[in-house]
Amino acid sequence: MSPSSSSAAPPKVILITGCSSGIGLDAALRFKDMGWQVFATCRSEKDCAKLIKMGLESFRLDYEDEASIEAGFNEAMTRSGGRLDVLFNNGAYGIPAAVEDLPTDALRQIFEANFFGWHHLTRLALPVMFKAGGGRVIQNSSVLGFAALKVRGAYNATKFALEGLTDTMRIELHGSGVHMVLVEPGPIRTRIRENSYLQFQKWITWKGTRLEKLYRGALIPRLKQDNPPKDRFELMPDAVTDAVVHAATSTRPRIRYRITSATSIMMVLKRITSSRGFDWIARRV
Repeated sequence: MSPSSSSAAPPKVILITGCSSGIGLDAALRFKDMGWQVFATCRSEKDCAKLIKMGLESFRLDYEDEASIEAGFNEAMTRSGGRLDVLFNNGAYGIPAAVEDLPTDALRQIFEANFFGWHHLTRLALPVMFKAGGGRVIQNSSVLGFAALKVRGAYNATKFALEGLTDTMRIELHGSGVHMVLVEPGPIRTRIRENSYLQFQKWITWKGTRLEKLYRGALIPRLKQDNPPKDRFELMPDAVTDAVVHAATSTRPRIRYRITSATSIMMVLKRITSSRGFDWIARRV
C-alpha cells in the first residue's frame, strides 16, 4: 500500500534576505526548484511584488528597520508552521569612499544594514532551530571580510565584524545542532556597484578633498558604468548559490566557502606575506 500524501515529509524551509536581484534572487529560485519552501525577502514592497509575480513567496524585511525584521520573521514562521531549517543572511551594500571622507553616521547606518540587522534576525531564528534540534545559519561575507582594500573601508569593517561574530558563534553553538557557515565571495556579477553608487551620492562630499583626483578619475567612473566589463576572476551569482546549497544540505558543511580565484589568492597572500607586504599588494589592487 502506497503511503498517503499526508504522510509525505514537509518541505524544508529557507529564509533568504536581499532577494531583489543578484545572489539572493538566484539562491531563492534554486531552492524553489529543489522543492524547498522559500521565503525570499526584500527591503522594498515593490521588489517583493516582482518576486511574487515570479512565483516566489516574498515579503518585506529590511535590516535597517527592526520592526520589519521582526514582522518578516513572524510572517515566515506563520507561513511555515514554525519551521526554519536554514537562514541565509545575504542583504548588504557598500559605501565606497576613503575612511577619512566617510561620515560617522554613514558608518552607523551601514552597520545596521550589514551587521546589526543580521544579528537581530539570527537571534530570532536560533530558538526555532534549537527546538527542532538543528539548523543552518549561512552568512554571506566576502573576500573583504579578511582582506582590506582601499575605498572599501565601510564594507570591510562590517564584513570583518561579521567574520569575528560568526567565528565566535560557531564555537559557542558547538553541540547545539546549529551550524554557522561563512560564504566568502570575491567578484560576483550583481548590482552591488550600482547600489553602492547610490550610497556614495547620499553620503560622500568628495569635491575639495585630499583624494578628489582619485574620486573624479577612477572611483566615480567605475561606479557609474552601465553593464561594466567583466572583472578579473568575476563569476555569476550561481557560483555562490552552489556553495549555499552545499552548506544547506551537506551532513557536514564547511566552515568557510571561498568563491572565486580572487578569494583563494587573497587568503594565500594573507598567510604567506607580512602585514607590510600585504599592504604593498593592496595599495596596487
